[in-house]
Amino acid sequence: MEQSDSPTPQISEDLSAPVILPPNAMSSVRFRDFSLPEPLLKAFDDLGFEYCTPIQAQSIPITLQGHDITGKAQTGTGKTAAFLTAIINDLLNNPLDEERYIGEPRALIIAPTRELVMQITKDARLLLKYTDLKIITLVGGMDYQKQLQDLERGVVDIVVATPGRLIDFMGNKAVWLGLVEILVIDEADRMLDMGFIPQVRQIIAQTPRKECRQTMLFSATFTSDILTLAERWALDPIKVEVSSPRQTTDNVKQVVYLVTTDQKYPLLYNLIKSDEGERVIVFTNRRDQARKLADNLHRNGISVGLLSGEVSQPKRVRTLEEFRTAEIQVLVATDVAGRGLHIEDISHVVNFTLPEEPEDYVHRIGRTGRAGALGTSISFACEDDSFLLPGIEAKIGMKLPCEHPTPEMLVTPPPYTLPTKFKAEPVEGGRRGGSGGGSGGRGGSRDRGRPRR
Repeated sequence: MEQSDSPTPQISEDLSAPVILPPNAMSSVRFRDFSLPEPLLKAFDDLGFEYCTPIQAQSIPITLQGHDITGKAQTGTGKTAAFLTAIINDLLNNPLDEERYIGEPRALIIAPTRELVMQITKDARLLLKYTDLKIITLVGGMDYQKQLQDLERGVVDIVVATPGRLIDFMGNKAVWLGLVEILVIDEADRMLDMGFIPQVRQIIAQTPRKECRQTMLFSATFTSDILTLAERWALDPIKVEVSSPRQTTDNVKQVVYLVTTDQKYPLLYNLIKSDEGERVIVFTNRRDQARKLADNLHRNGISVGLLSGEVSQPKRVRTLEEFRTAEIQVLVATDVAGRGLHIEDISHVVNFTLPEEPEDYVHRIGRTGRAGALGTSISFACEDDSFLLPGIEAKIGMKLPCEHPTPEMLVTPPPYTLPTKFKAEPVEGGRRGGSGGGSGGRGGSRDRGRPRR
């Protein structure tokens, strides 16, 4: 392995003190500065990853020493590669000699949304390219039997899952978490917001005690609730923080148009039809708003896709791929796409309705202006939601420029020419199963009827 001229980074002896790094710091730490397995380093080389981001440079030496961490980092900071590095390093350096059983992962990653789970899995497979480690994705809204078949093909090393679907598999005795060595809880603040904490607690109860596993918890915020959960689930976790005095990037031009409710759609249509609207994500707060808006744009001849919780998972996957490949120009979404959505070259983010939570504004506009590119965030503020602006401005630490659209921007769109396309889909049925009994420690008895490798 290539030797580095610079020493391997060392963590502070004061493990209780949070480490805060500036958001735009250029790390001089390389992945090859760590004693990582060659298959993992080769995968980094293929991806062109030489230098660590700040969150990677600080968290990797901590996790390689076996410590638990609580990381504060936004989407796009490289936190996924940070925890995957720790997982892959541990699994490759510590192969199991004992006989293994189907459905018993060594590492578990829990994330709040299907899109984020699939993105983590996609990133992981790139890093697992030169290994024999097996990763499985368990998410709701997709074929349960197909995921079960994937599990039954052989032993699995890493499971990436949403809480509800994982509990389904646990309840049906298809997954046993008694041998989990590394647990990652990603976007814990989002878990809290979405009401998933009881399910996560149920899952963690089936894993080994925190003294017998390594736990990594990541969150965009360090609220008292998040820190309490970290202390409960992790063993003396070290805080790692990428500071963000300004919550939004300088690469994103932000503007607010003061409009009436009736002016919102004409303004959106004309913005999309302008030369600037190359690839646009439009956010609304509710599913029915998103569906109606997407349908109106389609009937006006705009190539548009819909991404919300009521859209089936196969359609969501297909829509995201069509948006990535520019087959569709506009994606109308609820906040299900606000986090964990990685698509390059998004020119505009439009807040058709202002988010009720300032944190969601940060995540919405973070879909553009990525990787050094320039982007534009446009928000519509009418009499119904303009009161939300002060909270957003307090969150991002700056005053948003507000202006009235010109008459040309409010020209009435042409009559509809196409039939309705987006209709409400049936609500997915209730979840199966429960928590699945049994002890959650390394000493817990296994069901010896489970299929072997």
